[in-house]
Amino acid sequence: MRLFIALNLPKEERLRIAGAAEPLREAGLPVRWVDSAMYHLTLKFLGEVRQEAVSEIQAVVDRVAGSTRPFDLDLSGFGAFPTIRRPRIIWLGVDPSPALRCLKQDLEWALSDLGFERETRAFHPHITLGRAESDQGAGAFRGLDDLSAGLDYEGSVPADRVDLMRSQLSRQGASYAVVHGSPLDVDSQGR
Repeated sequence: MRLFIALNLPKEERLRIAGAAEPLREAGLPVRWVDSAMYHLTLKFLGEVRQEAVSEIQAVVDRVAGSTRPFDLDLSGFGAFPTIRRPRIIWLGVDPSPALRCLKQDLEWALSDLGFERETRAFHPHITLGRAESDQGAGAFRGLDDLSAGLDYEGSVPADRVDLMRSQLSRQGASYAVVHGSPLDVDSQGR
C-alpha cells in the first residue's frame, strides 16, 4: 500500500483555505485542483509499503508523537514549486516553526531505523492546492504571480495528532484515508 505521514487540517480551516483560493480556481489555469477534503501537510512520503511493515511504522509514529508537545501550525502565503511562472505545484505556505521542524526531523531519524531513506532536501512545509497539467508553457500561467500575491489568507490551527495515511491513485486523482492516528502528548517533557 502507498503510505505517507501527515498533519491533517480541521474541516473549517480547509473550507476557509478553499474560499481564499477560489480566485486561483476561477482563473482558468491548466491545473488539477485538489479537493479541500484532501488538504494536509505531508511530513514524510513512504511510498509502497508491505502490509507486514505497517505495525512497525505505526509504533514509530506513536513513539515520536508521544514525545512531542502539541503546537500551532501558522498558515499564510500562496506560491508554487518550482517557480510561480512554471509551476508544478500550487500551494499555501506553512511556517516552518521549530516545533514543526523538530517533529519532521524526529520522524526522519526514527523511520530511518526501519530502512526509510532520510530526506536530504530542505523542508518547505506547504498545503498542496493544485497540480499543473503537464507540458504547459510558461505563458499558460501568465499573471499567476500577481493573482497569488493579491490573495489574503492567514490561519493558525492546532497540530495535536500525526496521521499515517494511505494514498490511492485513480483517474480522478488521489484519495486519502487515515490508517492510524497518533496524538501528540500534552504531558510530554519533549519540546
